[in-house]
Amino acid sequence: MTDAYSSLILPDVRLMVAEGDRHGMSEFCKVLHPAVVANILEELEPHEVWAILDHAELRLRVEIFEYIALRRQSEMVEKLDKRRLSELLEGMSADDRVDLLSRMPYDRVEDLLPLIAQAERNDIRRLLSYDEHSAGSIMTTEYASLPARITVSEALHQLRQQAPDSETIYYIYIVNSARRLEGLISLRELILAKPDAKLSELMQRDVIRMRVDEDREDVVQELARYNFIAMPIVDNNDCLVGIVTHDDAMDVVQEEATEDAYRQGGVEPLRDDYEDTPLPVILWKRGIWLLLLSIVALMTAGVAHHYEQATKPGGARAGEAPEGLTSALIFLFIPLVMASGGNAGSQSSTLFIRMFALQPTDAAVAGTGFRVDRELVLRELAVAACLGGALALLDFAVIQFWFNLGMDRSFVVSLTVFLIVILGTTAGTILPILLRRAGMDPAIMSNPLIAAIVDILGVVIFYEVALFLL
Repeated sequence: MTDAYSSLILPDVRLMVAEGDRHGMSEFCKVLHPAVVANILEELEPHEVWAILDHAELRLRVEIFEYIALRRQSEMVEKLDKRRLSELLEGMSADDRVDLLSRMPYDRVEDLLPLIAQAERNDIRRLLSYDEHSAGSIMTTEYASLPARITVSEALHQLRQQAPDSETIYYIYIVNSARRLEGLISLRELILAKPDAKLSELMQRDVIRMRVDEDREDVVQELARYNFIAMPIVDNNDCLVGIVTHDDAMDVVQEEATEDAYRQGGVEPLRDDYEDTPLPVILWKRGIWLLLLSIVALMTAGVAHHYEQATKPGGARAGEAPEGLTSALIFLFIPLVMASGGNAGSQSSTLFIRMFALQPTDAAVAGTGFRVDRELVLRELAVAACLGGALALLDFAVIQFWFNLGMDRSFVVSLTVFLIVILGTTAGTILPILLRRAGMDPAIMSNPLIAAIVDILGVVIFYEVALFLL
């Protein structure tokens, strides 16, 4: 609905820019929600966007700009003069400002910093220093904090002064003179309390907090676990350095879910949306996985070629292979074997990758982690045995009565299917667990990669079973 609404307004906006309608452009920025304005502006050229934003007051201009997609923001500021850009950066929230600066050339950032107020400059340098996957990279330093010794009446007075510069004031963090986090009180509790009550008497002392260097996914999961609006972030000295708000947590959830979806499909994660990503980048992100999978497929072909020589009449390792073994059995049912193992492995890897995505990272390395992993693997193997047995019985009956290949060859195919389902399930279970324990993203073990690995082993098992039994 928003897109349809935007498409109706867009021609009028273009006309206002062409005619230089200052009043119209100013009203356009004021009347509509900033997110709607930003959505429309993304359809315009950068010089047209600035022609409109220049007719909005600075606070509103910053608010609209922050709703514009990050890739588009970086394009818009490329040729913007330093004075206007520094004004814009000073008005932006700390986390959004750092996201934009992280995409700009280092020289340009260093050029801009002297034009920014000292407090914001120090804040920018500190936030830029954090690892991009850490809590520090998504936190904001704009939060409300008060000392414990003051009364509720004094707290409300100070809070009114802090509110314009705070991203949220629903949680007020109680800190001492060294900025160590001592407690927490909500705005609701503050309003309902007696005016002369001390904050030290009202505050919650056991505050859930996260370290600034912890993984951002862990912060998001803890935020969801406790249903917080914001999570306090502290340094190694337990000093409050920022907060992660629920809107930033939602962005991380979306980014991580998108990365996992890409990896499970055999694509390296894209930095921007698909339609905004240059063609060479897409070719590289997809090509590197296709190259890897092609190499694995060539290994499958190499294994098949090796056994083809072994199964020619007179070439078997333990006597002659039966006439027609290769043509009538192996090449006829290899697709069935590969599909069974690959599908079973993909199912297991998908289940485990998603399960890990909903757990904190430290759950994999906790004291009971190995016992839990063993139980999960055994449980999955029991499932695999049941599924493999059912498929094997079905395949045996179909091959016996439809293809009429005899009991021995029907048994070879059905036994191979049973074994490859167990093998595929094992690979799809254990490999994500090992990657998780190694501190890597389990989604790297994507469904296409699991299928390709199982394909190689499936060919080996098929030939070995056929050569042994026939």
